Amino acid sequence: MGDEMDSTESRAGSPSPLQLVKRALPDLNGAMQRVAEHVLAHPDEVARGSITKLAEAAGTSAATVTRLSAHLGFAGYPALRAAVAMEIGRGLEAGWAGDIGLAIGPADPPDQVLNVLASTQANALRNALASIDLAAATRVADAIAGARRTHIYGEWGDAIPARELYIRLLRIGIPVWFFDGPQSSQIAGGLLGPGDVALLVTRSGIDQTGLEFVRRSHDEGALTVAITGVPSSPIGELADISLDTGTQVGGTWTEFFAGRASDTLTAGLLFVLVAQRVPDHLTANHPNGPGQPVVRHPDT
Repeated sequence: MGDEMDSTESRAGSPSPLQLVKRALPDLNGAMQRVAEHVLAHPDEVARGSITKLAEAAGTSAATVTRLSAHLGFAGYPALRAAVAMEIGRGLEAGWAGDIGLAIGPADPPDQVLNVLASTQANALRNALASIDLAAATRVADAIAGARRTHIYGEWGDAIPARELYIRLLRIGIPVWFFDGPQSSQIAGGLLGPGDVALLVTRSGIDQTGLEFVRRSHDEGALTVAITGVPSSPIGELADISLDTGTQVGGTWTEFFAGRASDTLTAGLLFVLVAQRVPDHLTANHPNGPGQPVVRHPDT
């Protein structure tokens, strides 16, 4: 029966070993039930552990573990353990691929991880250099430098370059505010008017809150600006000016991380272009330079 189990488990659509244990559980009792419950509760331990450790954890004997393995259709505990390990490995691999992506593996050494991350950002920067419309960026900088108010919106990962731009503009005396939530962004859009600027960072260009921020700001007469990787997106097309970063939204963290460099580069470009238009602000508003202000305490 063990040989049949091995071939059956290899076919697509066959139940996983943990499913087999779960299905068998209602018909088990005593020591075998305790073993099955432990397998379900701690599959990672079973995948790495010996038959003795599993028996001790369940408060029974190795013979009971062997009987349960046979009851489930495995040739013995080693076959059950191997099947559980394979199932866990598939789950971890699928979860990793769906989140981090396939460019980096869970067992890759640190130097390889660093090289992959550095190369993805280098590619993103090259894409940004080929994609950013400098005439459009100049128009945005002119508008921000002369605006009564500039409201910046960014949420989750997009908030990182958005908040960085906000901090830098604030430091040089630009009247600027940052918003990162649905309600606050709607209030922000309603406070703007002709001559003001509404700017958001959105890699995908499809988030509903960002779309409503642009729409409300546009209705109030403000200049709307989108820093985005998809200028053909709903937000990109609605905004008065879309600054294409050259990196579209990806399905994994590695892909998203790659575009962070292009987002930050675009935001940094806007900051410097604005600073060029108000050079006197750099010393008037922050005599201690580009870092944090120096706090001087009286001698004690």
